[in-house]
Amino acid sequence: MRAPAGREEAAGPDAAGALLVVGDVATDVVARHAEALAHGTDTPAEIRTLPGGAGANAACWAAFSGCADVRLLGRVGAGTADWHGALLREAGVRPLLVRDEEAPTATVVALVDAGAERTFLTDSGAALRLCPADWSPGLLDGVSRLHLSGYLLFSEPSRELAGLALADALDRGVPVSVDPASAGFIAALGVDRFLAATAGAAVLLPNADEARLLTGLPDTADAAAKLSRHVPLAVVTLGAGGALVAESGAVTARIAPVPATAIDSTGAGDAFTGAFLAALLAGASPAAAASAGCRAGARAVSVCGGRPTGSGGTRP
Repeated sequence: MRAPAGREEAAGPDAAGALLVVGDVATDVVARHAEALAHGTDTPAEIRTLPGGAGANAACWAAFSGCADVRLLGRVGAGTADWHGALLREAGVRPLLVRDEEAPTATVVALVDAGAERTFLTDSGAALRLCPADWSPGLLDGVSRLHLSGYLLFSEPSRELAGLALADALDRGVPVSVDPASAGFIAALGVDRFLAATAGAAVLLPNADEARLLTGLPDTADAAAKLSRHVPLAVVTLGAGGALVAESGAVTARIAPVPATAIDSTGAGDAFTGAFLAALLAGASPAAAASAGCRAGARAVSVCGGRPTGSGGTRP
């Protein structure tokens, strides 16, 4: 297999049971502020620059959770490609990064308040410039599961790539999971377009807000059940409330939350996704995999940033 121009191919043999994540890589600027934001003046904050991106975070959590072969396809700005690639390799992820010479790596400013809730300011940069030329069916060689970050669906080039990846995976019998990623972006794209773009996926992993938006139902359990008629398995994360597992139109498991002292909720959903997929690859049931996801989510909120250790505060 020849990599498209600009992509870094990680060396190493293909292995059965691999997880391929296709999604976003970002540079996160996390600002934790104990006081309410003071408009027009200064607010004291602890600020760190960290590696992030929903797709990259999920891949790192999958590797941390025991998946021996995790691969990540994403597009990054040439200026920070080496930094992101090195940190992914340190996390146990094989980076397949496309270097973009025109756009910088996506940047997310995460404002985290005293309750650990975060608000994002997002510059998608190179992330949503991932395009069909960056895809090859050979990327699925040795892959047992494909995971698509929902952010890919919010621009035309990356949405087209996601469609190709989904179709090629279905042709090979590789199950596909999708993280809807953003209620705000789904509303802008349109629910019908989002659901059409994910037709054929085996697993959908929304949070409660996304599940309600995608179904139009106010009750989260009802929303989860309805989504499991669109895909075989819908797993809805509830933050500190645990998770719901729905299959074939009915909620089949309610997963209890794992207690945690939260300092930053950035990446908690990505942690759930990574650990959930690693557990499925290891043969766990959906309910057991969701329990593993909740444990990872609880761990994630106890550190700053979206990666397993919360490390990486060196400016790229």
